[in-house]
Amino acid sequence: LAGLGGYVWMVGYVFYVILEAIEIPWHRVINARGTISLPKETGHYDLQKSLLEAEGVKFAGERINLGEYRWRV
Repeated sequence: LAGLGGYVWMVGYVFYVILEAIEIPWHRVINARGTISLPKETGHYDLQKSLLEAEGVKFAGERINLGEYRWRV
């Protein structure tokens, strides 16, 4: 939506780097495949998934249905 096709990873990285310092819903950032990009080893993957599930987001394996949960303008 910002006209920066291919640079969505930048948003995710910024949220990852400042994870503890922000009070915005960083956990709602999902990649274009409908999966969580954070590494599982850090524990942040599980945190993000549990926060999404607490909001009612349903996962099919490791993916969400982007057609259902995508933000719309």
